[in-house]
Amino acid sequence: MPPDAPIPSEITGLLHRWKEGERGALARLASLAYDDLRAIASGYLRREDPGHTLQATGLVNELYLRLTQVKRIELTDRRHFYAFAAQMMRMILIDHARQSRALKRPGSAKRVPLHEEMAWIDAASEEMLALDRALDQLETVDERKVRVIELRFFLGCTNDETAELLNVSRATVDRDLEFAKAWLYRRLSEPPSESRSNK
Repeated sequence: MPPDAPIPSEITGLLHRWKEGERGALARLASLAYDDLRAIASGYLRREDPGHTLQATGLVNELYLRLTQVKRIELTDRRHFYAFAAQMMRMILIDHARQSRALKRPGSAKRVPLHEEMAWIDAASEEMLALDRALDQLETVDERKVRVIELRFFLGCTNDETAELLNVSRATVDRDLEFAKAWLYRRLSEPPSESRSNK
């Protein structure tokens, strides 16, 4: 994470206080992590159309609102917090894709690549819904590879940061990414009937 990020022990203490139900602990935690999370969201969304309805501030605010609804979550340290934030950002973006699809007028679609390394996925279309289903399938094969995808492409971490957060080597992250990207590309390229039969 950025060099001026809050020290891990400070976040860890706030996570424990939040878990124990201390009022204000989550707000303090969100305040400490806000700049980092907003920078991460901005990095992800910088490829979006300037008129896109989902902006970095809105994404982080939605993340905070969802965190306030979480009860008795086991987040023991900074690593768990950012990994969990990545999962929640994924859910927010999936929900946004659903809403955009429902509101989109015919002929108004504009392609928005999910990431330069996964440009074959349109983040502004129902392809995000297919990606969500594929990630759920991959999770039954190897949960860590899904966490790598979430941290790398949804939370905007580098490979080194992803390795640190997951407590694995950089080489392991590199291998997981190559496997997961190939697996997802193959799964999302399959005809629907073939994809269903290979679950």
